[in-house]
Amino acid sequence: MSDITPASWTALTTLRTKAQAEGLGDALEETLEPDGVGVFEMEDGSGLWEVGAYFADAPDDTGLALLAAAFGAKPFVISEVPPTDWVAHVRRDLHPVEAGRFFVYGSHDADRIPDGRVALLIEAAMAFGTGHHGTTQGCLLAFETLLADGLAPGSTADIGAGTAVLAMAAAKIWPDTAVIASDIDMVAVEVAQANVDVNDLTARVECVEAAGFDHPRLAALAPYGLIFANILKGPLIDMAPDLAAHAARGGYAILSGLLNPQGDEVVAAYDAVGFDMVRRVEVGDWTTLSLRRR
Repeated sequence: MSDITPASWTALTTLRTKAQAEGLGDALEETLEPDGVGVFEMEDGSGLWEVGAYFADAPDDTGLALLAAAFGAKPFVISEVPPTDWVAHVRRDLHPVEAGRFFVYGSHDADRIPDGRVALLIEAAMAFGTGHHGTTQGCLLAFETLLADGLAPGSTADIGAGTAVLAMAAAKIWPDTAVIASDIDMVAVEVAQANVDVNDLTARVECVEAAGFDHPRLAALAPYGLIFANILKGPLIDMAPDLAAHAARGGYAILSGLLNPQGDEVVAAYDAVGFDMVRRVEVGDWTTLSLRRR
């Protein structure tokens, strides 16, 4: 099977509110039947929401224009995506990442693992959340620092796990500790499971589909000594009371997915539910927070 994806089309627009964006996303699915729809809060601090639709064939630009007008969105920007060998592209640009003791690499760099490092293999075809993004790298560095401070093993949850690189890092350090990785997207859960399997951690990391902590297995393993949540500012703030309810007293949370100016707002939200800030790490434009439950 070829790794080259055929040409496709994207249609993107922005709106001011989450309700408008979700309404437009639902309307897109019902009327134009794209191959996929995404609704995301933009990460530039603007407060805007982006709606993206993906089509195998050129979309109906008139239908898109009518939907944009109906929901008060900007006109859709339609772009053709040329055929691309994404695996080859990622392998070319994906270099190993070192974050403290952790070494994140693709199989094409298996001969470059330094002695004494905790190696985490992420295949090039599953490259989202590999450690190359400042948020994931920041989480690994925050974990490294807590370990150096004497962080004791405790059940661990990786919320919004993506490739599960953070869950795998905890499982490699604490082989006798329960670790669970969750994501709201089933495709991400399948990617996480594939990476867990290829790292020989199948028996140590459980992967589940869940929105936040809404899963019986996440409840069963609580309270957690460590919770990773590398998502976005809005979901992190919304999740603060639930995260506090699942964290052990004296337990830690490592939070990221935040632009640097957004950190103070998240710190305030978690202070209100019983967390103190331990440390703040900035990697480029991105902030990672280490918090401890009082």
